[in-house]
Amino acid sequence: MGRRKNNRIILENIEITDAGAKGKSIGHAPDGRVIFINNAVPGDVVDIQTTKKRKSYYEGTAIKIHTLSRKRTQPQCQHFEVCGGCKWQHMDYKYQLEYKQQEVVNNLTRLGKINLPEVTPIAGSKEHYFYRNKMEFGFSDSKWLTLDQIKSDEIIEDRNALGFHIAGMWDKILDVEKCHLQRDPSNAIRNGIKAFATQHSMPFYNARNQEGLLRTLMIRTSSTGELMVLVQFFKEDRAKRILLLDYIKNEFPEVTSLLYVINSKGNDTIYDQEIICYHGRDHIFEEMEGLQFKINAKSFYQTNSAQAFELYKITRDFAGLTGNELVYDLYTGTGTIAQFVAKKAHKVIGVEAVPDAIEAAKENAQYNGITNTEFYVGDMKKVFNTQFIDTHGVPDVIITDPPRDGMHADVVKQILNIAPQKVVYVSCNSATQARDLALLDISYKVTKVQPVDMFPQTHHVENVVLLEKR
Repeated sequence: MGRRKNNRIILENIEITDAGAKGKSIGHAPDGRVIFINNAVPGDVVDIQTTKKRKSYYEGTAIKIHTLSRKRTQPQCQHFEVCGGCKWQHMDYKYQLEYKQQEVVNNLTRLGKINLPEVTPIAGSKEHYFYRNKMEFGFSDSKWLTLDQIKSDEIIEDRNALGFHIAGMWDKILDVEKCHLQRDPSNAIRNGIKAFATQHSMPFYNARNQEGLLRTLMIRTSSTGELMVLVQFFKEDRAKRILLLDYIKNEFPEVTSLLYVINSKGNDTIYDQEIICYHGRDHIFEEMEGLQFKINAKSFYQTNSAQAFELYKITRDFAGLTGNELVYDLYTGTGTIAQFVAKKAHKVIGVEAVPDAIEAAKENAQYNGITNTEFYVGDMKKVFNTQFIDTHGVPDVIITDPPRDGMHADVVKQILNIAPQKVVYVSCNSATQARDLALLDISYKVTKVQPVDMFPQTHHVENVVLLEKR
């Protein structure tokens, strides 16, 4: 039954039956409408306070749990639910994997209308926590207060925060004491910087007023044990900048690369900014199967190093290379997949829209002594044209790893035109992947499907599909 409270509907004793898109769980209201719930687990029986009402669905929050699901587990992080990240920490990992695989199958069959072979069980991550190699934190002089803090009589004098943006609130930062996503010394560095900066009266950033000194902090680790720290300052204050950077250098001598940015523009992105190396190298190295990849502050690299290795092995296995093939690697990024498969191919051509990424790909290939790769920069839908094919040859295999939006329709059309024997499609969004597979279905049959979990405790899932000519 339902009742009203503060002009919102309370739906009582709702059984949570499934997990849906974007990490939401699913129930059904007495009137037949679907309910999307942001803090429950399939198998729970809960009371829900709605936050949004539409013609065919509600959105809501569980406010009372009558029955706990057997699929539940105790979240590890003290910031769970407040932070907004790692939304599935309360779900046992084996069930996380089940729902991720279910999402892939549902998207490919329902959205793409694809006839699937038997789907290979999802490749789970050995590490369920502390698996990320890159974290970005924001400074704020007016930290987000939890409901308990607001209700208490406690006077909170220290309003500085160094942590994560509250979901949907661009100017609100939750102060994070311990994050379970990146291994040590990440937490020690973040907490040390916050304490030192507060002690020395360094102004934390105020995004709404666009004032302050300390703006963001990025920490990158690598499988080789190297460590990068980048501090973004809103303005130049030479004395305080040197004071903070010297503290990091001396307190954490394991830092391989200590960098900083002075960024006074309206957003935090550093990709159009000058990165200045204060101490050590301006890069760190990642290693994979004997290959080393130079990672600078702007480099894209899969944020779960161990699972990236599994993903690339699956990709290479699906390609089934014998050493004679011409391979195109579309959306190659910094060329990690291209270089990873190169020893099994005759030649690999990588294409990417970001110039810095292509320069990094070329540099890494040279560093690794790989001579059978070539990399080209440009907008994919414009570069990947008939002239390009005439110049470089018709590929035997295409590997494509597009962004979340999937491939442009012109790219799909060109793949159909040149008709390689195989297409290996790596995707971080199986919904847009399903759309593209539906377009390719006229000439290609899906023969292998392998989901890969790159991000435990979240709903995100990668998927690798092999298409072979009909």
